[in-house]
Amino acid sequence: MNKPSIPKGTRDFSPVEMAKRNYIFNTIREVYGLYGFRQIETPAMENLSTLMGKYGEEGDKLLFKILNSGDFLRGIDAGVLADGATGRLAAQLCEKGLRYDLTVPFARYVVQHRDELQMPFKRYQIQPVWRADRPQKGRYREFYQCDADVVGSDSLLSEVELMQIIDTVFTRFGIRVSILINNRKILTGMANHIGQPDKIVEITTAIDKLDKIGIDNVRAELADSGVTPEAIAKLEPLFQISGDNDSQLAAIAAMLADDEIGTKGVEEVRFVLNTLKSLMVNGQCSMANEVALDLTLARGLNYYTGCIFEVKALDVEIGSITGGGRYDNLTGIFGMPGLSGVGISFGADRIYDVLNQLDLYPQDAIQGAQVLFINFGQAEAARSMQVATQLRQAGIAAEVYPDSAKMKKQMSYANTLGVPYVVLIGESELQSGLVSLKDMNTGQQQQLTAEEVIEKLKPSH
Repeated sequence: MNKPSIPKGTRDFSPVEMAKRNYIFNTIREVYGLYGFRQIETPAMENLSTLMGKYGEEGDKLLFKILNSGDFLRGIDAGVLADGATGRLAAQLCEKGLRYDLTVPFARYVVQHRDELQMPFKRYQIQPVWRADRPQKGRYREFYQCDADVVGSDSLLSEVELMQIIDTVFTRFGIRVSILINNRKILTGMANHIGQPDKIVEITTAIDKLDKIGIDNVRAELADSGVTPEAIAKLEPLFQISGDNDSQLAAIAAMLADDEIGTKGVEEVRFVLNTLKSLMVNGQCSMANEVALDLTLARGLNYYTGCIFEVKALDVEIGSITGGGRYDNLTGIFGMPGLSGVGISFGADRIYDVLNQLDLYPQDAIQGAQVLFINFGQAEAARSMQVATQLRQAGIAAEVYPDSAKMKKQMSYANTLGVPYVVLIGESELQSGLVSLKDMNTGQQQQLTAEEVIEKLKPSH
């Protein structure tokens, strides 16, 4: 008999994996809530008219399309069917598709509900998305995104808060990170400064590789993409910019002094960095992780318009684990132009890998029942159910083994699931009204009242 299987690029998650994932989602959810962000959810499927044309030609190909229900071939043009023109056929067979990201559904939500929303609108969303991508290591067809956005305000205080959120989340996880910041306007200023504004994508793509391929290869790549030798020479001082954030800002400000857009970008970054520095708690900077200006950082250039962020883990070799930035026209794609916003997205799958590699999951976050009651028979099980109910009311996770199986089998069950305590209620305990509490780590056993068990095991918070 063949075992059933799941589609490529999707995953099952075991109870232990789900406990770890929920720890990640719950931590992010709590921190978003601390800053006044409110949760929304949108449907797994959207109208294809909402999704198509929003992700470019490649993105359109990666949309999972859903066949119309019922007789989906009814009314289909026989010529289209005979031609096998997949694009036109899909347009007639499918009205809906699975969401590709959380940003386009969010834009649709804002436009659809604009009369009910209080601006600025601070929302977060933790939901799965689907992409008909080629599955490979670290790339799945179904995965979660954890987004937060503020729309309806141009204030840079929103950028400051998002940086604080990033810092708080990773501090709670115990992951040391570097939070990188740059500004799209600075990148635009650089391209203007060297007289090649049309080559901004090529310039930033090459500069981004400076650490990996070295200055000579960056020069060669710039030349190959049509940047003139004069422009490359003018860009050279950028490669020499180093030092702390203030030194880098001073250097780039001097370089872009004649460029209005570039200067504005420098001012925006300076405001965010200075505000973060000034947020003292008990005489100390409230930020636990370093915030570093990275003039080579360039995310989604045709999307972001202001500050851009990226987060790198310091103790694990892995790509970006969080990113985001300021954009000017989220809802323009749905005919409501001019709505500015800023957002971040935590990479839950990569954070999961980092926490695993560094073994940073708290035991209580991934543990199931704290206590297992051994079943010795009908009367003993009835008493166990009573005491287990008391424990649960006190917030202690308890489980009663359902069958009066051999003691060895029940203890093996507790061991396999990592249950830290076992309660034994036999004949003598039924008579005394006490219970025997066994610590599975030390092997020590105590006779206690139900109240004493609760006192010993109840959560401290």
